[in-house]
Amino acid sequence: MSKKINRDVLWLLSLISVFFGILLISSNSTEVKAQTVNDYIISNKIQPVSIQYREGTFNDWFGYENGVGKPEGVVVHETADYNATAENEVSFFNRDWPRIQSYVHAFVDNNEIINIHSADYGVWGAGPTANNKYIQVELCETHTQDAFARSIANDAYYVAAKLIQYNLPDIPGKTVVSHDQVSKMYHETSHTDPVGFFASMGYSMDQFNDLVITYYNNLKNFGSVYNNTGSNTNAGNNNNSSSSANVLRVNNSNGDYVPIMALRTDGTFARVTNRALMNNTDWQTDKTREYNGVTYRRVATNEWVATTYVV
Repeated sequence: MSKKINRDVLWLLSLISVFFGILLISSNSTEVKAQTVNDYIISNKIQPVSIQYREGTFNDWFGYENGVGKPEGVVVHETADYNATAENEVSFFNRDWPRIQSYVHAFVDNNEIINIHSADYGVWGAGPTANNKYIQVELCETHTQDAFARSIANDAYYVAAKLIQYNLPDIPGKTVVSHDQVSKMYHETSHTDPVGFFASMGYSMDQFNDLVITYYNNLKNFGSVYNNTGSNTNAGNNNNSSSSANVLRVNNSNGDYVPIMALRTDGTFARVTNRALMNNTDWQTDKTREYNGVTYRRVATNEWVATTYVV
């Protein structure tokens, strides 16, 4: 999708701020002279939100060049839409992808991480070569420094979690690349995101890679982004993990009932066609499993419900 705003002037001004290495962190109209964005995130222990998995409308299910479930890394995009949230972008892409011929795996802002297509399969976001290699995530624009820091924390968490999920190393420029880098590598697109937007906020792709590395190492070593100090996020690879029993309320806002899945012996899921759950009912759950980018919760011996239906 073509980027919507030309910010050549903003780039020039922002590059001056990067040169001086000074960042003003603003929240609720209060400005505080502070550290870099990464230092602000870490010193305030800004917690990334959990990844939401929703099935989108994109229906071109193609594997990567090495096969289904075998991405080679993650492409980092930026939406170039001044006012749009992750929810706005999800709605837009689910509605208009056939017209604009573009789709990505996830959208991130300062409040949400929304994954709308299984990362086992490719999408249309960065040209044919990159589409067949990479998971792709779009960062939404935010315009206060605190909101930007929170969105960056969410974006870095998503990237680190996907690298871990697919057993990939964290190698900047190889397994973590910007759309700008993809354009220069394959010459199939001319986009330069997220470089311009990052610069306008006094940030850079190098700094983003530093945060991804921090999260990646902490998630692998401690299971959380801050050395096991209370993060409620994880790397998304808790397949078939046990958890304490709790109760879920389920509802299908687009139908009269909630579909359920059965777990096959080979680890895949199949739709149960002769049973379903009633809308707005509570079910006890004891296990979680992730498959094709969707998290399922067990509600019976072999009946599982996608967390997209959990209220």
